[in-house]
Amino acid sequence: MLSVLMNLLRACWRPSSDRYVHSGGDSVGRQEGLLWYKDTGQHWNGDFSMAVVQANNLLEDQSQLESGSLSNYEAGPYGTFIGVYDGHGGPETARFVNDHLFRHLKRFASEQKSMSADVIRKAFLATEEGFLSVVSRRWSTNPQFAAVGSCCLAGVICDGTLYIANAGDSRAVLGRLDKATGEVMAIQLSAEHNVSIESVRQELHALHPEDPHVVVLKHNVWRVKGLIQISRSIGDVYLKKAEFNREPLFAKFRLRDPIRRPILTAEPAISVQPLQPHDQFLIFASDGLWEHFTNQEAVDMVQKHQRNGSAKRLVKAALQEAAKKREMRYSDLKKIDRGVRRHFHDDITVVVVFLDSNLVSRASSTKGATMSVRGGGVTIPSNTLAPCATPVEVGIT
Repeated sequence: MLSVLMNLLRACWRPSSDRYVHSGGDSVGRQEGLLWYKDTGQHWNGDFSMAVVQANNLLEDQSQLESGSLSNYEAGPYGTFIGVYDGHGGPETARFVNDHLFRHLKRFASEQKSMSADVIRKAFLATEEGFLSVVSRRWSTNPQFAAVGSCCLAGVICDGTLYIANAGDSRAVLGRLDKATGEVMAIQLSAEHNVSIESVRQELHALHPEDPHVVVLKHNVWRVKGLIQISRSIGDVYLKKAEFNREPLFAKFRLRDPIRRPILTAEPAISVQPLQPHDQFLIFASDGLWEHFTNQEAVDMVQKHQRNGSAKRLVKAALQEAAKKREMRYSDLKKIDRGVRRHFHDDITVVVVFLDSNLVSRASSTKGATMSVRGGGVTIPSNTLAPCATPVEVGIT
C-alpha cells in the first residue's frame, strides 16, 4: 500500500534546494525547504529559539515573539510576549491574530498601566470582534471567511509573573528543575479545548443542555456538531452567529437547526503564576508537535542539548516520528511538497523560551533586549498559488 502511495506522490517530490533555497541571516530566520527557523535570539528574560515547518499548501500556523514594551508608553510595563496561532480552514484568521492580538494587548495594558489576566482576556475578545467585523464586511463577496478560524495560545512574562492564555489545543509546557533529583520536570501550563477530552465534552453538554448532538462521534473522532474538534477559537463565526450559518455558506458547514447562542467561544483559559528561580524554559507549540511527543519527552530533548537550535531540533524530531509512523525515510518525507505533505503531518510551530532568573526578577521598568520576530513559511509568488476556497489576504485590517 505504501509503495503505491509513494508512486502517486513522486510527481510532487523534489530536492528541497530546487525551489525553496536557504536564505536570509539568522536575524530574520532562515529557510531550509519547508522549514523556517531562528536558532537563537535574546528576549527580555533570556534566550529563545523558534521553528516552523509547513505542511499545508498555505501555511496555517502563525507565530510571534515580542520583547520590550508591553504597552504604548515608554514607562512600560516591559517583558516578553509569545503567540502561537494554529489556523484551520485557511490561513486568514491566524494571520489576523498575528497582526492584531499584540496590538490590542498593548492598548489595554496602556489603559490599565500594568499587565494582568484581564488585559489579556480583553485582547483576545477584541481580536475576535475585529475578525467578526471582517467576516461581516466580506459576507456578500466571500462568505467562506465565516468558516475560517484559529487556535490561539499566548504567553506573557512580566514582573516575574507568567501569564498563559489559551483558546484551542495548542500547548505551553514548563521545564522546571527538581533540585532533589537534578532532573528537569515537565509541567503543562495550558488548558486545552479539544472535544477528544471528556471534560471538554461535558462542558459543552452543560452549556447546551437542549442539544444532545452538540458533540458527536464521527468517523471515530469526537467533533462539535460533527464539524470541528475544538470548543474555543478565534473566528469560526459560522458556529457563533446564526446570520453566518446560512446560504451562501458551503452546505457542509450549515447546521440543520438555527444557532440560538454561540456554540464555540473565544474566551481564553488563563493561568497566572510567579516564576521560580528553578524554572528553566518554556515550550510553546501547536498540536502538530504534541501529536508525536509527550510533555516530558519534549522537555528532555530541550534539556539534553545546547540551547542553540532547540526549536528546530524539536520540529525535526517530530518530522522523523511522522516518517517512522508512515514507514518511510525522513529523507523521503522532506522531498514531499507543501499541500501533499499535509497527508503526512500538520504544520508545526515551536517556540522555546529560556528563562534567566536574574533577568526575570528585575523590575519591568528596567531596559532590556528589544525584539520582534514572526515565524516564517515558504514565500510563494502570488501567480503560483493554487486555487483555494478562501482567497488569501495578507493584510486584513
